[in-house]
Amino acid sequence: MTDDVSGATTSIDPASAPAATAPTTASRRRRQIGEWSAILVVALLLAFLFRAYVAQTFYIPSDSMNPNLIVGDRILVSKLSVEFGTIHRGDIVVFRAPSNLVDACGTTPETYLVKRVIGLPGDHLYSQGNTIYVNGHVLDQSWAHIEPLGSRAITPTVVPQNRYFMLGDNEPISCDSRYWGTVPRSAITGKAVFLIWPLNRLGFL
Repeated sequence: MTDDVSGATTSIDPASAPAATAPTTASRRRRQIGEWSAILVVALLLAFLFRAYVAQTFYIPSDSMNPNLIVGDRILVSKLSVEFGTIHRGDIVVFRAPSNLVDACGTTPETYLVKRVIGLPGDHLYSQGNTIYVNGHVLDQSWAHIEPLGSRAITPTVVPQNRYFMLGDNEPISCDSRYWGTVPRSAITGKAVFLIWPLNRLGFL
């Protein structure tokens, strides 16, 4: 025996149907808090990734790069330009301070330094008076800088592979590769590409 299936429909009184419950103020607030918390977490994560792998700002604490960078300046440093690009002679770079900085210069410990690249891997460097020679040719210092070179000359040096020779634009007072030697590429954080503060000095470097 099989059961009969009736084609008749059962009507439901709308008045007897359960009413949809509108969201309460508390539930809406919890949902909004959750949404904004998620947005904040994503924003912080993106900011962290940007700072760690793309670019970072740095404060200039000394006059060693005067006249191009002075105390109080803030610069934007591109990390991608070092990670995926090429370091050129004349670039301004930020790098981890060498371990012998304090002994070589009698200065306070620093985490990072900013200097200009003068010598590339394999370059032959030396100076006579205020003239710097790279591979037997006078270095074209097309950027603004302060002479004299100072009491510490550039002794005849061959820059090792994967290392760079750094010099401050304010040559008489800069503690640089003349004192503590060359810098490994692995220590270079990035290239200084833009001066972001103060606003009256805003511009590319």
